[in-house]
Amino acid sequence: MIKRLILALSLVAAPAPALAWGDYAHRLIANIALAELTPTARAEVRHILARGAAVDTPACPIGTLADAAAWPDCVRSLPDRFAFSFPWHYQNIDVCVPFDADAKCPDGNCVTAQITRQLAIAADRRKGAAERAQALAFVAHFVGDMHQPLHIGEKHDKGGNDVRAAYGAKAPDRMNLHRIWDSDLAERALTEPPAIGPRSPSLAERRDRARGGVADWARESWDLSRTVAYPELKNYPDTCPATSEIRATIDEAYVAAARDTVRLQVERAGVRLAMLLNGAFAR
Repeated sequence: MIKRLILALSLVAAPAPALAWGDYAHRLIANIALAELTPTARAEVRHILARGAAVDTPACPIGTLADAAAWPDCVRSLPDRFAFSFPWHYQNIDVCVPFDADAKCPDGNCVTAQITRQLAIAADRRKGAAERAQALAFVAHFVGDMHQPLHIGEKHDKGGNDVRAAYGAKAPDRMNLHRIWDSDLAERALTEPPAIGPRSPSLAERRDRARGGVADWARESWDLSRTVAYPELKNYPDTCPATSEIRATIDEAYVAAARDTVRLQVERAGVRLAMLLNGAFAR
């Protein structure tokens, strides 16, 4: 009991963000990817997911690719088993200095490193059913995570977690910048007409979004945190690093500026997740 209490307190104090993009966005990313899978990759994904119950997390099932994409946030409720994965959801690369893809990734415990590692596990047919299903879930989720700008970039504020921000009727004491990007802002941006869906991007857009690799995509997210997530804030000082005890405001101008970024990043994540899975399961 004492060990569990210490673990719980350590998790409360940890700098990891709460949830990334929220359940809705992660599932949307998975469905965009599903529409882009080759027949070979789709068959292998189906094969892995058919054995998802082997992970033994009945409250957090891995039955569909959308379930898998939501699973790593769901199992945060099981810290005795999955606390090791909590630092894998983000990277927190300083936007006050030039971009460094390897920064803030001790021993590979960050989102970009784990995408590559977990993809290799998911693709390895020698691995057990539970290990492959869990790895596929991590990949599906982490590709989404790294496209949330504040899971990559930060101003010495834990990816915006230390920036209190008012959002509509929600006072800054209840909200922070990171949480707003994960939840309220994301769902609003993705559901306002015309809502994006699995087949929204054109062929040219799909090809453009599939370019590059994990490090390139991380740099994109880092740059969007630097150029959109922070500077568009009302009542936010343009300093680097950020000053302490910041209380900003998310107004309609900010929402309008961020909306296209959210939608673009979710579409990119879906197409890129499919690209990774198509490559990993090519044969």
